[in-house]
Amino acid sequence: MKARLSFKFLFSYLLLGFASFLTVTSVGSYMMEYHLEKLISRQLYQSAHNIAENELVKKNISSTNIDSIRDDILLAAGNSSSVIWIINSNGKIILSSRKDRLSDNPIDFSSFDPASWGSNYYQIGDFYGYFDDTRLSTIAPITDNMVTKGYVAIHYLMSDLYQRRGGLLLIVQILFFIIYIIFGILLIFFRYHISKPLRQITDGVSEFTNGNLSYRIPVSSDDEMGYLSQSLNYMADKLNRNGEYQRQFISNISHDFRSPLTSIKGYVEAMLDGTIPVEMQEKYLKIISFEADRLEKLTRGLLTLNELDIQKRMLNIQKFDINAVIKTTAASFEGSCTTRNILLELILSGRELYVRADMEQIQQVLYNLLNNAIKFSPDNSTITIETTERNDKIFVSVKDHGIGIPKSSIHKIWERFYKIDTSRGKDQKGTGLGLAIVKEIINAHGQNINVISTEGVGSNFVFTLEKVK
Repeated sequence: MKARLSFKFLFSYLLLGFASFLTVTSVGSYMMEYHLEKLISRQLYQSAHNIAENELVKKNISSTNIDSIRDDILLAAGNSSSVIWIINSNGKIILSSRKDRLSDNPIDFSSFDPASWGSNYYQIGDFYGYFDDTRLSTIAPITDNMVTKGYVAIHYLMSDLYQRRGGLLLIVQILFFIIYIIFGILLIFFRYHISKPLRQITDGVSEFTNGNLSYRIPVSSDDEMGYLSQSLNYMADKLNRNGEYQRQFISNISHDFRSPLTSIKGYVEAMLDGTIPVEMQEKYLKIISFEADRLEKLTRGLLTLNELDIQKRMLNIQKFDINAVIKTTAASFEGSCTTRNILLELILSGRELYVRADMEQIQQVLYNLLNNAIKFSPDNSTITIETTERNDKIFVSVKDHGIGIPKSSIHKIWERFYKIDTSRGKDQKGTGLGLAIVKEIINAHGQNINVISTEGVGSNFVFTLEKVK
């Protein structure tokens, strides 16, 4: 990968952290300043209003004994940086919480409109040029009998507000860095538990793409990554097995086709160049016919299996009497059985026994099983075909007393082209596809087939069908 996912996440993490820090600092600073401004202005106005409502202030604002309430004013001021003024109706400051802020110049209130100051009656500035620094100022009128006798003004240093804002902002920034570090730890966790397994899975897919299907992705966790890696490993294993099967399949086809074709080609060339005299050609033409018959059977079997593979057998499911099909199929072997004095014994459950399946395909299953039983049974023996009912299933068995199947070969007999070595002498025209076709047809019906066999005693093939209710 040119751009690794972990690098993208790291870059995004750093970029997001930088952008978030700028946002928290700028927007947070503005919001905190706005909040403190509103909060302090309300507190100052409330203090100013309380002073203006004080009876001592109302009684002494017009007297020369105004200094008698200085202690009350200083107590109300609280914060040394806040300045409280008592202003008479002429705009003259007659009392200040700080003596250095007294002025002989009266304040011009001709343009003073409390409503223009906002709902909290405050403004930020130098208060009509009286201060050298920026203050948050609020005014409350002193009224007595509906007559304005003066004003209470409180001035708060904006530098103190900025200092409080900075303290709060520092706390927010510290919390931001703590959260940012926590997310950094989560990013490391992500890299170890997600990015690394994902890279291993990607490497595994690359190995599979390059044909290394024996490679195994080393991710064994119990989460989605582990499940994905197990699925990919399973897929690769299946593909590898299919590849092996295809190679073996082609090898078997080549072997089974090459042998009869070599015989046919050799005998034909021998007859053409005169190596085989005319009077002996009939013998070798029969051999050619025999080999051609083998090729025809092999081709027909391959076509049947191809249809089963491609269509998964589009079965023509219908209701039919399995007993009647068994009788018809057994009758087709009457000639070969009579020649070898083999008895076909039918033990059928009831006169009629209806099943639901594809009649033609089940007839082929019976034909292949009977054909095998007859091939590998000795002369003067008995082959038993039996049907039984059990629950909702019909069991059909084909039992012979032939050479049997070696224990080591029982699990291989369903493979295509597989032949037991001892059977080659018995059935030189066999293709090794008969039982593979049987297995495919039964599986397509969703049913089961099993075999019980003892070498030298015989074999019993049993398959199931759906019983018509």
